Amino acid sequence: MPSTSATPESTDLRSNTHWNPGAYLTYASERTQPFIDLLTHVGAPGVRSIVDLGCGPGNGMPILRAMWPDAWITGVDSSAEMIERAESTTQDDRISYVQADIRGLSLEGTADLVVSNAALQWLPDHREVLPDILNLVAPGGTLAVQIPGNFSAPSHQLLADLAAREPYASHIDPGTLLQPTAELVDYMHDLARPGVDIDAWETRYHHILQGEDPVFTWISAAAARPVLSALPEPVKSQFVEEYKAALREAYPRAEMGTILPFRRLFFIARKE
Repeated sequence: MPSTSATPESTDLRSNTHWNPGAYLTYASERTQPFIDLLTHVGAPGVRSIVDLGCGPGNGMPILRAMWPDAWITGVDSSAEMIERAESTTQDDRISYVQADIRGLSLEGTADLVVSNAALQWLPDHREVLPDILNLVAPGGTLAVQIPGNFSAPSHQLLADLAAREPYASHIDPGTLLQPTAELVDYMHDLARPGVDIDAWETRYHHILQGEDPVFTWISAAAARPVLSALPEPVKSQFVEEYKAALREAYPRAEMGTILPFRRLFFIARKE
């Protein structure tokens, strides 16, 4: 089982944002389905060691264990809250967790499978880091990544537009906001090298969410957290009410619930 370390000076947007694992898991099944779809494409029955980059509250660990019953699994996340939640809900001697930044991450040895589900987008320079992440993969191993590709959706556009207005803008450092991800062809080029086979695709999910202001509940637990964390009261409450109203108009509630289209990008790099 490879041990894990990272340079202590590394930082990312996820580590600088206070996380609420319970809120993040409100729509756990919807957030986990893309991970299942990603891993289904991996195959690789002989995997013995797995590293999950950005493991969050550990909701993906049962899936990894079910698919690779004998593997040693290491979950890595920069959020202390996420690691604490993951450790408290995991009872498996072959699963361990490390609080560390993905950048500067090093293993004592390499892993048969390195996975990352909706985490790399929190690194503004994640495209530059991808070749280093691929180096964590053993010969014959696989890197499998899923990241959101919905930054042009109303949920994110409304968030960016509202955060750029006063009285909100003066409280928000634009450098702390989540930046749009690239396109699949860009990631394919980033990982291209001799001896590496690349597979890539995208899927647009249509989640049916229940409850009051469900799209706000969804995005406030992830992409909107840097904005919400930066705003003091009573400005924050004013922002929340304006944002909720805009989201209700963009995502009207129907009898079945509120439909949230969500585009996700998938790419897999296999070493020969």
